Amino acid sequence: MASAMASIEALKGTHLELKKRMERSVDDFRAHLLAARTGRANVHMLDQVKVDYYGTDTPVAQMGQLSTPEPTLILVQPFDMSMIGAIEKAIRTSPVGLNPMSDGKVIRVPVPPMTEERRKEVVKQLNKTLEDHKTAIRNIRRDGNDLIKKAAKDKLISADDEKRANEEVQQLTDAEIRRIEDLFKAKEKEIMTV
Repeated sequence: MASAMASIEALKGTHLELKKRMERSVDDFRAHLLAARTGRANVHMLDQVKVDYYGTDTPVAQMGQLSTPEPTLILVQPFDMSMIGAIEKAIRTSPVGLNPMSDGKVIRVPVPPMTEERRKEVVKQLNKTLEDHKTAIRNIRRDGNDLIKKAAKDKLISADDEKRANEEVQQLTDAEIRRIEDLFKAKEKEIMTV
């Protein structure tokens, strides 16, 4: 669909900018979904885990090689062997709820099967994340509407152009919210399937 705002000189970059910002929100939500715990081991489950590496919070994925040799196991092979204890501690104390074990060379992170209660808890956390991302998208819509209102107030666009631009921003908002809701529903189904 061609943008009506793109044909209005005063609003040329607005549509593209709003779309980019909303897509960043969708991508961020997608990253949260990847990191969410399902019944199977997934290296993305450790995406949110950070290790203090010489004063810098560093993601576990940058501290070593991550793999899933079995459906219920994540293997972490640290690049720097002196960091094994710190990586193990960071995983253990993180909210992902996993209990790593180390043999001095690699860290094994068993992923226990999820209980019904734990599945519901994960879905509840994701639902909260979904609402946060919907709010972020709505805030981007508000910013867009403010820009349009200002352009109309400064007599850069007509009342008809303002109305069309506002409708377009709303359509964009609805489409992006629908995308994250669909992503959420698919993930919810995956988590609740035993």
